[in-house]
This record gives sequence, C-alpha cells and structure tokens, in this order.
Amino acid sequence: MSGLDEIAKVDPEIAQVVRDELNRLRHKIELIASENFPSRAVLEAAGTVLTNKYAEGYPGHRWYGGCEYVDVAEELAIARAKALFGAEHTNVQPHAGAQANLATYFCALEPGDTILGMDKSAGGHLTHGTPANISGVLYDAHFYCPNRETEMLDYEEIAAIARKCRPRMIIAGGSSYPRDIDFAALRAVADEVGAMLMVDMAHFAGLVAGKVHSDPVPHAEFVTTTTHKTLRGPRGGMILCRERFARELDHAVFPGTQGGPLMHIIAAKAVALLEASRPEFAEYARQIVRNSRALAEALRDRGLRIVSGGTDTHLLLVDLRPLGLTGDEVEKALDDVKITANKNNVPFDDKPPAVTSGVRFGTPAVTTRGMREEEMVEIADLVALVVRNMGSPDVMSRVRGRVEELVAGFPLYPEL
Repeated sequence: MSGLDEIAKVDPEIAQVVRDELNRLRHKIELIASENFPSRAVLEAAGTVLTNKYAEGYPGHRWYGGCEYVDVAEELAIARAKALFGAEHTNVQPHAGAQANLATYFCALEPGDTILGMDKSAGGHLTHGTPANISGVLYDAHFYCPNRETEMLDYEEIAAIARKCRPRMIIAGGSSYPRDIDFAALRAVADEVGAMLMVDMAHFAGLVAGKVHSDPVPHAEFVTTTTHKTLRGPRGGMILCRERFARELDHAVFPGTQGGPLMHIIAAKAVALLEASRPEFAEYARQIVRNSRALAEALRDRGLRIVSGGTDTHLLLVDLRPLGLTGDEVEKALDDVKITANKNNVPFDDKPPAVTSGVRFGTPAVTTRGMREEEMVEIADLVALVVRNMGSPDVMSRVRGRVEELVAGFPLYPEL
C-alpha cells in the first residue's frame, strides 16, 4: 500500500480496486476458512524488487546469472520450513497448493496409477482425484468418505477400501473436514497395502506449526501445503518430503511442472515461516482453535446443525438442510450484512457444488484481527439471526449495524 500513490498516477482504476478491497476487508467479518491477513512485513516482502529476477533452478544451480541474493532468500525459506516442521527436505517453489500436489504426483506416480483420497463432496480437495482436475484425468482415482453416522473418518472403512483398490498413493487432508486426522492410522493402512502416504495440510499447516493439530510429517512420505490460510503467509505452495525423494521432487517442480519461481513470494514465505517459529504464533494457533470451537458451540446452541457435532480445527460446517435453506442462499444473505463466508457441500449432500446444503466458517482471519471467544458468540448471534429471518429488511439492517460496530473495535491494517 505504500506505493499506492504511484499506482494511482499510472493506473487509477487499479489503485481504486486496491482501495476498495482494503475497505472490504476492514468493514466485513471474514469467515472464509482458507483466507487470512498476513503481516505488513509479509506484504512488503511480496512487493519487492525480487519480483524482477528470473531464477530457474535451485540455489547455487541456476540457469541465469545474478542470483546470488535471491539464492539467500530461498535458502532461508528452505531452512526455516525444515526447522519449523521437522522435515528432511523442503521445496518452497510451488506457486500454489495445487501445483505442489501436481508436482508430488509427478514425482511419485506414473499415469494410470491408483490413488485414494477423500471425496471432494465429503470434504476432500479438487486436486485429490476429482474428475474435473488433472489429478482425476491422469490417475485412477478412488475415494473414501467420513462415516455416514459420525461424519468423521473411519479408518477401518478406509482400510477396507484400500484393500480393494490397492492404491499406489493414499492422500489425506481436505478443504472442509473439521476434525483432527489420525496420521498414524493412515500410515498403517498405507503400509498394509504397500502405498505411499501424501498429506495435504494446506488448511491446517499453521495449526501443525503451533502444535494444536496432529503432525503428519513423521508419518508421510510427502506433505504438501499452501503458505497462506492458517500459516498466514503469502499465497503460495510448499512441499516437504523424505530425503530419499529430494532429487526427484525438485526435478518434478522444476523443470517438471513449473518454470521460473516467484522470488518475491519466496522471500515473503521466508518472512512468514520466521513469524510462525515464534511463541506468539503458537498462541495464535491455539486461539484459532478456541475461537472455532466457541463459534461451533454458539451456533449449535442457537439451533444450527454442526457437521460431526463440532470441530478440532480452524473450520466448521453448518448443515442447512434442517432449515430448508441452501448454502448459496445463506452465503448471499450473509454477504449482504457484511459477513463473508462460503457455501459448501456437506457429507452426502444431494445438492450440486454451485448450490450446496451447507456453509463453511473459519476463524483464522478474525483471530488475526484479535477477536476471541466473546466475539465468536456475537458472530453466532448474527449468523443465527440471518438464517432464521431470511429476507427480513429490518433484521438485515440491524445485523449490518452490529457488524459495523464489531469490526470497528478490531482495526485491520491501520497503518496502511
């Protein structure tokens, strides 16, 4: 934002877009589970002259000259990631989580190999074998779901599926599964059927760093992640793996699936990883989970059905079917009162992804703003008022006013 005046001289329309987005963030309650507010230091690092440098290859082995300083940035990011997560090898070049997953598949699998991941409609991710994604085109994808009764993973059920399809790789993690995952149990399943285990911890990497979520690194050959979400860094990806895969993995990232890395983003990743190594980040991670549980409990107390009965993580799912509402309707109604959330399928949903029977909430961003359990109860009040009074102008106006009062007490980026 420090260069916004310069942007305005050259392109006033884009400058206005940036102003409008900052205003949106400041004046709305951000409950999208995959979004967060990185520090000013991370933002500044992402906006540096490091964006100018082509650096294909790896530190000390580049295809271009003049990389002596960006090499330092990448080496710092690698060392900090390895230390933070206890990884044997780390690649910080993936542009996003999807690219991190694709590179991992390219490293470890052959086209046509069988993979087993969580069904997207039940909490998995697009890149875990969904037919619309390249992972579902290149590989023979099979899926597991949470148990229909508990809405939690049943590791015996997963083992039974694995015994039938004999996957080359089992994929864990997802985009809307609210419970902790037993990686030791999945390791045992993988060992039984001779599979590798890959964990996509994009959503909960910050919780792993803060030691409030089970750690996948000791159990998996590969762990992929984004660097935003709960890790509170820039938008980007990262891969952790065992040392024996290091050479093949690096080759799968470059030149296998990507060209030049984004050195300004890698520098911002390094800053975020340093921040995540500090004691205050661990407390932040603990508060994310406390807030998520408080929000789930308060919503449940107000009569909303919470998928799996609660949460162990940064996110929770509300099943709207008992209310006769769709996720699309509720997302739009909440946005109208300045609460940003997203429609989401719930397990065994009968509605398509564009409609859905649920809505997903997450607490990383509101926790960054300094909100705690008391504010989660207030937010639950507002959400319940909206879903129980859909279309009431008086209620919507009243909720909108309460949102404005709430966010005013938690300034966002006041120095910008």
